[in-house]
Amino acid sequence: MENIKILVPLDFSELGTTALHSAERMAQLFKGSITPFHSYLPLNEVDGGPYMFGMQPSAVEDYDDIEETLHQRLMELSREEIEEGLLTSPRISIGNPAQSIVEEAEDFDMIVMTTHGRTGFSRFFLGSVAEKVLRMAHLPVLVVNKQRELTNIDHILLTTDFSDHSKKAFPYAKEIAQKAGAKLELVNIFAYDPEHKNIPDDSKVNLRKQRLRVLAKEELHELGDQVTTNVIVSTDTPHEAILNYNLDNPHDLIVMSTVGRTGIDYLMMGSTTANVVRHVKSPVLSINPKQQK
Repeated sequence: MENIKILVPLDFSELGTTALHSAERMAQLFKGSITPFHSYLPLNEVDGGPYMFGMQPSAVEDYDDIEETLHQRLMELSREEIEEGLLTSPRISIGNPAQSIVEEAEDFDMIVMTTHGRTGFSRFFLGSVAEKVLRMAHLPVLVVNKQRELTNIDHILLTTDFSDHSKKAFPYAKEIAQKAGAKLELVNIFAYDPEHKNIPDDSKVNLRKQRLRVLAKEELHELGDQVTTNVIVSTDTPHEAILNYNLDNPHDLIVMSTVGRTGIDYLMMGSTTANVVRHVKSPVLSINPKQQK
């Protein structure tokens, strides 16, 4: 990810500063650049339009004026929050926000965005724009919010279900850990239903632990003693087990694939990954293995 190019969608909400700060941390790690981005709908398609951002009607009489004003505002906002030397010229688009972000991201290596935006429940609400971007984007998406800005990266949680899909997230977690000098914890959830299955005996748990250690050695051996492994035996669903573990063991970053063992269940977008992104207190870097370039 050296010389990483980061796209940061902004809607001029206060949460946008969180995305900018988090993108700045990534750009500093990988000698990258940050491009602010805004997508808007024509005035006749959305109540308030750019006026929601404090612009006066006289300032936005036509689309050229709108885009010039938005461009200036994006640059001013970004310069106020992060190192100017990391910034490239902002980009503006007209259209559906999620689709616009995905299309614009074709020229980039990572998207950094927030789960909620201007109102907290509309423009960047997870389940709307952010969730659609997670589903469609071909590149890694770092999701942050006010409670989980990416700052120091000392402890990374990487999830796996041993599938090839889940392994697609490994190179990103490994590279970040190498650059940041962070500890990386590789975690597998051994979930079972107590109503239909007895508690896994020690031999099964130990076999799973051994399998996880072998996987770590195969895929993450460059990190040496920076890597630890952990099998979590739980009656919770996978996402609940990850959430509970994260609450007791706060992580600076969670890295996970959006698609897991079968491609439609264990780490299915809309299930484990989406729920983790919604509720954990840590930033989440989501990798969509089916959409990668």
